[in-house]
Amino acid sequence: MSTSRRSGTTNELGPDEPGGSDLLAALLDGMDAALCAFDADGVVTHWNREAERILGWTAAEAVGRQGFAGWAVRTADAEEVQARLMSAMHAPGRQVHEFALVTKDGGRVLVRTQSAAVRGHEGEPAGVYCAFSEVHAQIDLERSIALSEALLEDAAWGVVLVDADLRPAVVNTHAARALGTGRASALGRPLGELLVRGVEELEAALTHVLAEGAPPAPADMWVTVRTPEGENRRCWRSGFVRLASPLAEEPVPLGVGWLFQDVTEAKQGQQEGALLRFRTNQLHRAARAAAECEDPVEAATVQLDFALAGFADHALIDRVAAGPRAGTTQTPDRVRLVRLAATPGGAPGPSLLTGAAGLPVCYEEGHPALNCVERAGTVRADAEAGPPRHAREWALARQWPDDAVHALCVALRSRGRTLGAVTFLRGAGRSRFERSDVAYAEDVAGRIAVALDLSEALGGKARE
Repeated sequence: MSTSRRSGTTNELGPDEPGGSDLLAALLDGMDAALCAFDADGVVTHWNREAERILGWTAAEAVGRQGFAGWAVRTADAEEVQARLMSAMHAPGRQVHEFALVTKDGGRVLVRTQSAAVRGHEGEPAGVYCAFSEVHAQIDLERSIALSEALLEDAAWGVVLVDADLRPAVVNTHAARALGTGRASALGRPLGELLVRGVEELEAALTHVLAEGAPPAPADMWVTVRTPEGENRRCWRSGFVRLASPLAEEPVPLGVGWLFQDVTEAKQGQQEGALLRFRTNQLHRAARAAAECEDPVEAATVQLDFALAGFADHALIDRVAAGPRAGTTQTPDRVRLVRLAATPGGAPGPSLLTGAAGLPVCYEEGHPALNCVERAGTVRADAEAGPPRHAREWALARQWPDDAVHALCVALRSRGRTLGAVTFLRGAGRSRFERSDVAYAEDVAGRIAVALDLSEALGGKARE
């Protein structure tokens, strides 16, 4: 090894290559780790700027010294330190040690070293190089690496590293399971291939993080995952961090770290609780408003209007038509229903009474409202999936508003009799009626039935 006192480096590129010594000096001085080297006799031959930063000794002061004794290591420790460092010259691979070195101002720094042999042209031991860094910096690095590995292997929440093109670059086990795919098969695929719904909101969030940085708080995002078993709607509480290269002078975005946890059950519980409180409040308000109505039929429409808020888009009340008049021989072969009230078809407003004429509604046989009255139970009906034109034809064929897609018909029962049916209708922008909706609709129908029964009783007394 030939040394250069001016730069603290050695010309290993050959004397015929111009600038070789300067190039080697630039490479060594640009390293993030401190580096020094010894020849076979233990003389310092290399000393870079990071070593100078840590210990304070310049290359001019370090190169050419015999080991660390008397300047970079306490005299009492010098022999042991030198022996452990130089032992790497005759050992395979690299050796790791920890030493307490002495700085130029007399302080002590605990460093972790990695040393390995330097071979000559014919493979004989020619010296030792030693890379070292402060122990606390090394521990910080190891902690960061350990944290990354733990997140990507053992974390109880999903971790996905998304590149600048919004494609998964790393997926941990939990995230792969949540996405319904394998860790390797998810890499590099567009998010739209993994998610059926919610991908637009997720990509917008990732783009925002790339441009602006991490949001101040986690966000709850509803997504529908495409799995081998079918579509699965989930709520993921998501946090985002922007990943930037630590090697660039200015932050260069490498992607986004996306961490999420499945909170579907908790979110659904919150939503169901809020919905139950709202509906209970609506029933309470409806009861107070209906109590002020002189006409029981008006009280029935008040109950309907309060129930409609947040529950359905349209509602109808059909009443069982009275039997044949005395002296006639006509006997209906099936139940006939008369439209009593309906929500307005145009602008929103209170339900309108439409049963003054007493004309039956032209329901075809098998209509959900007729089935509801005949069975004295609740009937649900939904338009089949298809073009909007088919849904419109389905609604018009049942004498319903043309935007109806989901229907719920509930029998009006009071004192052991079926008085008619109330029909709730939802458009395409709403979900189909579920079990909790049925329970609420039956509660509303019971209140409407009581009002209509009272109307019949009062009408009978008037006739007497």
